[in-house]
Amino acid sequence: MNITTEQYQSSLHRLPKIGQHILAFQTDSQLVVYQAYKPGIAEYAVKHQMLGGSEFSYQRMSWIKPNFLWMMYRCGWASKKDQERVLAIWINKKDFEKIVSQAVLSSFNPAYHTSHEQWKNDLELKNVRLQWDPEHDPFGGKLQRRAIQLGLKDTALEEFGKHQIQRIEDITEFVKSQKQALDHDGINQLFVPAETIFRTSDSALNKKLGLS
Repeated sequence: MNITTEQYQSSLHRLPKIGQHILAFQTDSQLVVYQAYKPGIAEYAVKHQMLGGSEFSYQRMSWIKPNFLWMMYRCGWASKKDQERVLAIWINKKDFEKIVSQAVLSSFNPAYHTSHEQWKNDLELKNVRLQWDPEHDPFGGKLQRRAIQLGLKDTALEEFGKHQIQRIEDITEFVKSQKQALDHDGINQLFVPAETIFRTSDSALNKKLGLS
């Protein structure tokens, strides 16, 4: 696995306790987002280093999540049906920034839209949905800090799945080993990706996204 990890307890001292933040494992030019799929989709993705194959549909919305523990909460540590394989997907930061710049909030918020009608119009026209959700601890408990997830459809999903992906890694074995460590030894032995705060290069966009 090409992702640097750290003890979960160490991350607690580094990361903010509250607010809306994009947390991700990052290099200077790239960051990692996660998706969980059934084996057939995951195997095609790893082999071809893109999303596709007979079991994957570009006609549906697909969600990407940069926060590892939010992904673990969503897929049950690779235990839920059709989410048995967890993929770490590397993308250039400039492409991630392009994705979030196209996003519309999945629910109406008067702080970001002048009217309910404008929001509904954006939902129809834009191909990226942005949703803020409570982050979760390793046991699934809600935190005060909120995590971002992005739903891609139509041209945004095609661009991501076929062109923007730089690398796909199957990290299912790491996920399962850490779930076993968590169950047997508790959080003191849990390792997670070393995530840091990501902000776009555009201050107006950061404000639009609602970043803390």
